[in-house]
Amino acid sequence: MSQDPTDTPPDPHQPIAVTMGDPAGVGLQTTALAWRHRAQLGLAPFVVYTDTDALKTHIAHLDSAIPISEIATPSEASHIFQDALPVIPVPLGAALELGQTNPDHARATLQSIEQAVAATVGGKTSAVVTNPITKATLSASGFPHPGHTEFLGALANTYAPDANIRQPVMMLAAAELRVVPLTIHMPLCQVAATLTTDTIVATLQTIADALKIDFAVSEPRIAIAGLNPHAGENATLGLEDRDVILPAVVRCRDMGLNVFGPLPADTMFHEAARKTYDAALCMYHDQALIPVKTLAFDRGVNITLGLPFVRTSPDHGTALDIVGTSKVSAVSFIESVKAAKSIAKNRAAFKVKNVQDALPRNSR
Repeated sequence: MSQDPTDTPPDPHQPIAVTMGDPAGVGLQTTALAWRHRAQLGLAPFVVYTDTDALKTHIAHLDSAIPISEIATPSEASHIFQDALPVIPVPLGAALELGQTNPDHARATLQSIEQAVAATVGGKTSAVVTNPITKATLSASGFPHPGHTEFLGALANTYAPDANIRQPVMMLAAAELRVVPLTIHMPLCQVAATLTTDTIVATLQTIADALKIDFAVSEPRIAIAGLNPHAGENATLGLEDRDVILPAVVRCRDMGLNVFGPLPADTMFHEAARKTYDAALCMYHDQALIPVKTLAFDRGVNITLGLPFVRTSPDHGTALDIVGTSKVSAVSFIESVKAAKSIAKNRAAFKVKNVQDALPRNSR
């Protein structure tokens, strides 16, 4: 089994840590918009790790002022959240122009993520919501990771070295559908050669654990998409479905997991099919993201499974072309905050239940 994230469950009463993301993108704008609607949405308190002046630049483009309050510790956020947007300062160190990425912002962007993760692992915040980053800008500054998910995995090993963490798994989730791409940012021509039975088994284990712990699904059902058209058509349209994916399904079923497939991907995502599973494992990026973005383009949430802390993120990029305009929507950010709060509560409840179940009956 993968690392149980409830070994040190989050305190769902603590505020959520929100990262800056690329300060030139829409992240800080959506954060401010979400705070403005905090009362009617019933949003859990959050604190933003960001440059205060950068946040003020974004707020200046909104149609109403938003008060900001700099704080020293996350614990202060809950007390002031209804009156002001709490900020823990992370100096940007370079001028900001909305819509224009700048490699000189990379250090502050990464420091924001590092501080938010450290606070969450340390129990000072309940979860991390990351705003979108610009991977090319970070790469230009020497950032060695392909993206957020891999960086968060590295930070987990730094801040929680005893957690025995598996490879983090990216899930895209909405009310209609949860999907996991087995391979992420990889050219399609490389996918088939990358697939292994062991990787599929490990990923399915992580998904099953997360469905139980993070989503409170007592008996998870996981559907597995085939790689080739018609899931290989009995190996006449490719061998991977028979020789790589199917053995993983068999192994997982032998381990007691309710998984099934490989299924033809073109018939997996209609309404009736979606009712038969709690999450779908897909073989490559677009196979997973096209259905979830079609069903819930503005409402999808990126959730990292298998980490010893809760992490969610809006399922969109920096949107540099519309930042500072009325076209920016905060819906995905809002859903990310709601998901982070829900997962933190579920992890804590799962831990309590496990402790109670372990007690002798006469001591419960």
